[in-house]
Amino acid sequence: MTELERDIIREILNIGLARAADSFAVVAQEKVLLEVPNLDIMPGSNILDKVHEYEGTHAIIQSDIRGEFNGTTLMFFSGQHVQRLSRVCLRMSVADSIEIDEMQESLLLEISNIITGALVTQLANILKAKIYGAPPKAPKGNIADSLHNLIASQPKVQPLIFSVATQFSDKENSVELPLMLFFDRNTFEKILDIIRTYDFLGGSESNPLG
Repeated sequence: MTELERDIIREILNIGLARAADSFAVVAQEKVLLEVPNLDIMPGSNILDKVHEYEGTHAIIQSDIRGEFNGTTLMFFSGQHVQRLSRVCLRMSVADSIEIDEMQESLLLEISNIITGALVTQLANILKAKIYGAPPKAPKGNIADSLHNLIASQPKVQPLIFSVATQFSDKENSVELPLMLFFDRNTFEKILDIIRTYDFLGGSESNPLG
């Protein structure tokens, strides 16, 4: 992957995430600030290490991406997010905690469904790919079991990690809402093949970024 190809992938993600951020802003009734996504390639074990860092302090919601791409999104809701979203969307006054009841879990699942759906729709349109988001779920137990289809079934494959951090602001306070997007090596190669068919520097009419 060249630096130009890396920049193109990052910009494609930016477009998709901007739509996802707009969707989240409507739900959260807050201004959403989107950070430029990081793009890293690393072994599956490193992915799990990153995810484990969040497990004790965040409620995790997983959505799989299926179709022509094989991928997964993970959203990490902190106790502050749970508290704010419960207040705004459920009219519930709750403590700052990641211990959630059935109604709160349903809310986080729906929010993840909206955000992932917006992201996947944009990626499908830009990359001309037949992909869709599977219904989200709240992983229970070992997170590695939930990521089995992406990592454990092909331990020698190095997935591509799109690591994204978003924030929404409440007055003068801001809370990061980490979103991690994973694609396996085969999907990464498909994405590279797609962007290599476009004449980005030449201003081709088929340029998906306009």
